[in-house]
Amino acid sequence: MIEKIFINLARRSPFYMYLLLNMSVQPSLEAEKLYLSFKNGRFTIVYNPRWIERKSEQFVEAFLLHQLMHLINLHFLIKPKDDRDRAIWDLAMDAAINQHIPELAAFGVPLNLLVEEGHGVDNENLFVLPPDWMPDRSAEEYHNWILQEMERLGKFDVLVVAELRESSLDSHQQMRTCDNVDMMLELSQSMLSKAFNLYGRELPSGVRRMVELSILKPVLNWRDTLRRFAGVSEYGERYMTPLKPNRRYEDQPGWKVERAARLGLIVDTSGSIVQEELDAFFTEIEALSRYVDTSLVLVQVDRAVNLKVNYSRGMWRNLQIVGGGETDLQPAVDYLEHNYRPEGLVIFTDGYADLPKVRRRVLFVLSKYHSDEFLMQARETYGRSSVVVLDW
Repeated sequence: MIEKIFINLARRSPFYMYLLLNMSVQPSLEAEKLYLSFKNGRFTIVYNPRWIERKSEQFVEAFLLHQLMHLINLHFLIKPKDDRDRAIWDLAMDAAINQHIPELAAFGVPLNLLVEEGHGVDNENLFVLPPDWMPDRSAEEYHNWILQEMERLGKFDVLVVAELRESSLDSHQQMRTCDNVDMMLELSQSMLSKAFNLYGRELPSGVRRMVELSILKPVLNWRDTLRRFAGVSEYGERYMTPLKPNRRYEDQPGWKVERAARLGLIVDTSGSIVQEELDAFFTEIEALSRYVDTSLVLVQVDRAVNLKVNYSRGMWRNLQIVGGGETDLQPAVDYLEHNYRPEGLVIFTDGYADLPKVRRRVLFVLSKYHSDEFLMQARETYGRSSVVVLDW
């Protein structure tokens, strides 16, 4: 039956068959259902033959595709802070995936109903979908939405819904038991890139955008680059505590935020910046977002601050680019330092502007078509390690 399911997925797209052919398959009566694991340097599909026999081919095919979608979205990079955050991430990841699997979406429950009502459904399987007004977003964006909605409603516990998920479909636990994340990332990006180059055009548009996001190849090693900013990759955590009263509901705990270092991003969107440079900037920002625990404060600037967002992974797909005028980076620097007090700033620019005065740590990420004069001034003022050049 598993071979027939592989063939059915290949009929959907040879892209999926390419992925499956690069994985090992392991039947196991100890497995509860079916999951994707990483063993001995290879992705492995582990399944319980008895569970498959009790299910229809159509359901198992959709469930296997669900597991592949987790890999396509690189969800193994997500590291929840605690059990409650894990429950929120589980809902967010499934909302990002299930909307692209018709067999699961047909019986899905939107996130807004789960959060508002605080319970699941009475059937065997709980398939989570995004709110109707938020299609085609990343797990990070749905995670942020859930947090905001919980705060708005005064609710602080999604563990009831999480327990229903654990007993029904996919606990995501196997994704979190793999230690060699760097090897998983390198192997998955290589495998996805090859499959996409061969068969990407045949994928549905929503899935195609997922793959494009995952195979973006940054020039910089952000894990090492962030180490230059002592502490800037450590973010505060928002949680509910009975030690702080809730302004909306007296019998419930209030929200508290632990203050920690912050990282601000500035993107030059002036008239001298071409689309190729913007693409390179946001490729790096996407990679950077994988190594921080929460959203990044990003501002766009030409001669004035044009747009401010709390950036999270995947947001580039729906982000409006505003600018086109002359270049003055100082307003963006002043805006972030005054309003957010970041411990570090990363400024993406071509350097055809005056060097801004930055009071805190700063890293200038210059495009290939940069100003040599700006580069030399920045290194003289802030040190040689304060400037990197993207040579794509």
